Amino acid sequence: MTTQLTAEEFTDRITNKLKVQKGKSLTDASKKDLYYAVSSIVNEELMPLWLETQNRYKEKNCKQTYYLSMEFLVGTMLENNLMNCGMLDAANSSLQELGYEPEEIYSQEHDAGLGNGGLGRLAACFLDSMASLKYPGHGFGIRYKYGLFEQRIIHGNQIELPDYWLKDEYPWENRKEEEAVCIHFRGDVHMFKKNDGSLEFKYENTDKVMAVPYDIPVAGYKNKVVNTLRLWNAESPFNNTDYSAGKSQYYRDLDHKHSIEQISGFLYPDDSNYEGKELRLKQQYFLVSSSIQNIIRNFKKNSRKSIRHLPEKVVIQINDTHPSLAVPELMRILLDQERLGWDDAWAITTKVMAYTNHTTLSEALEKWPVQMLQHLLPRIYMIIDEINERFCKGIWFDHEELRDKIPELAVIADDQVHMARLAIVGSFSVNGVARLHTDILKKKEMKDFYALFPDRFNNKTNGITHRRWLLQANPNLANLITEVIGSQWIQRPNQLISLLRYSKDRPFLEKADKVKHENKRALANFIHDRTGILVDDQSIFDVQIKRLHEYKRQLLNIFHVIYLYNELKDNPGLDITPRTFIFGAKAAPGYYMAKEVIKLINKAASIINYDKDINGKLKVVFLENYNVSLAEKIIPAADISEQISTASKEASGTGNMKMMMNGALTVGTLDGANIEIRDLVGDRNIFIFGLTADEVLNYYNYGGYDATAVYNTDDRIKRIMDQLNEGGFGSQEIEFKDIYYHILYHNDPYFVLKDFDSYIETHELVEQAYRDRLTWLNMSVTNIAYSGKFSSDRTIQEYAEEIWKLNKV
Repeated sequence: MTTQLTAEEFTDRITNKLKVQKGKSLTDASKKDLYYAVSSIVNEELMPLWLETQNRYKEKNCKQTYYLSMEFLVGTMLENNLMNCGMLDAANSSLQELGYEPEEIYSQEHDAGLGNGGLGRLAACFLDSMASLKYPGHGFGIRYKYGLFEQRIIHGNQIELPDYWLKDEYPWENRKEEEAVCIHFRGDVHMFKKNDGSLEFKYENTDKVMAVPYDIPVAGYKNKVVNTLRLWNAESPFNNTDYSAGKSQYYRDLDHKHSIEQISGFLYPDDSNYEGKELRLKQQYFLVSSSIQNIIRNFKKNSRKSIRHLPEKVVIQINDTHPSLAVPELMRILLDQERLGWDDAWAITTKVMAYTNHTTLSEALEKWPVQMLQHLLPRIYMIIDEINERFCKGIWFDHEELRDKIPELAVIADDQVHMARLAIVGSFSVNGVARLHTDILKKKEMKDFYALFPDRFNNKTNGITHRRWLLQANPNLANLITEVIGSQWIQRPNQLISLLRYSKDRPFLEKADKVKHENKRALANFIHDRTGILVDDQSIFDVQIKRLHEYKRQLLNIFHVIYLYNELKDNPGLDITPRTFIFGAKAAPGYYMAKEVIKLINKAASIINYDKDINGKLKVVFLENYNVSLAEKIIPAADISEQISTASKEASGTGNMKMMMNGALTVGTLDGANIEIRDLVGDRNIFIFGLTADEVLNYYNYGGYDATAVYNTDDRIKRIMDQLNEGGFGSQEIEFKDIYYHILYHNDPYFVLKDFDSYIETHELVEQAYRDRLTWLNMSVTNIAYSGKFSSDRTIQEYAEEIWKLNKV
């Protein structure tokens, strides 16, 4: 898939597209018109290759992976598709000759509102790597009408607006109405005993929902492979009701249609009430039922073998607990439609399902009230109940040593259905996403399951697609790397290790420094255009961009900023290297404490950025509405990558990998993938601080930590905390009593105060290292060289070989 077009040929194709599709000439066309014209040219390249890929998979009758995820954070796709089709250079040159910066056209595309954070971005990276490595793997998700939300910061507060990303035509999707499937909710389940003694189940009075697929092509890098991301849209079944007798039925049907469309209405509906919880459960079943019906239909269409051979051709990867209902849904189809006995159906299910756990946070391990599941999904609940009964009996009779643990292992316990437990029991593989995370699952969070199923547990450390996050996001650095080690690293990212030969080469280091400075200047201009804040592109760009959660400790970061501000107020002549602290984060709409931290960051910025006493030595920037496109602007310019989660809380993290790959140095705890980064680059090329996971877990289990004592003995902390509580911070009064009381009266649950001193000391080491430019650049290049290990190509290779048993096609 390396279409060789000249800029002139590309311009001719744009001209033709504008004429045919819009009835416009180049001089009349808007930027949006040009965006759609270029997208159409890309689709013309992709469509035949997409069909060829599908036909090839059918002819080979090969085993395929289906990746079920509630999120696919794909960002924008035009530039990525141009790159993968080999047309990016021609497109860029053509647009420049027409008088446009390519970014002006590519930015006409709205980020797809299909995800929120690392979970969805990982899924998108995995799809890219599967296609680029020629593995037959596809994604299944939901076509949300609205994304999570569009974030605005007003008077320092986060305000949520609808993210209607589909208001304009989305050129990458293809509606396949003829492949729609029907999903059943509620209703009555009747059980009949047949003459042969087998049971038959029939459903009546169900609420029917049509799941209509929209397919998006996923192009591999210049290899003629195009896999599929299939997104399901919830629609009302076709209705021929006669409304001539009156309008009341019409309005009832209209309400019902609206309730159905809500299923694919928006990502993560508010679950603080019963209706919101039920809608989330509907979404999850909608995803798994439509996807598994589709998978079974395709298997029967393309294979001459019986359904008993399903594990030879299909593997389903459950991405976190959200799609765990895939286990009973596959059982339902095998039992009720394929007429298999329980043992045969269970044997097939547990050879098809594989589960990835993404968190150790108890609140993220989903549970559903029994009554809700019984009412909404009566047949599914019956199957879960039977799974639970058989599982618990198995423990009782075969594992006497675990009998006392049955309440902690049971799929149904305390009137709740535990989804992570369901996924573990029903899968042949259970993987964590970083070495530490997997160890915590085995030794603590899921240790009893590990005792039962030691062969199921394995680690697959997350990765990122280097094509998106280096080749596309940072082309000048990518070109410099290619200049010295060749282009093989693009398809074999582990070859980035060859850069180590240049980690002390002064001419190369100076070129790398120049690229970084150009990226910083571009980001500084963007910040000024977006916010009006002037930042020094010679300052240290200290970056923390991720979902706002207490365990990610944006609060610790802003405490450091306030500490530096206090120091400068006390001693304006203090010799420190100017710093620009850059934040990007969304808080869940109902997460009060996270929204208070956003407010604190913005209030601190409003004081610090305009205080003439500190001579511009500190700037604080909160860039609103953080998304993939914004990350692509920030990451290439980062000097410092803040990965400062409370040890044991972050499963892996992938922002650490993206910034490392772009030459930023990590300031982090020994948490998630930070440990594996440290093991590769060595202690000299990373800044580690704070409690270890074992120390954190010991405090949680045995106590011994007193936040009030730290507050009373560390004058720096006391000053900051009192500023939050009493106001008087700078020239304005700001009060954040809730943060103050939350930390002290809940004993600092994420150890912000405990790790503060170590964090400050580590940043003083950062300051010293940054002043020695050659040493800093050596450290930066060393990080880039080792980052190939964290390509999602490596991760997918491990999944394919060790879990999916997949062959390249």
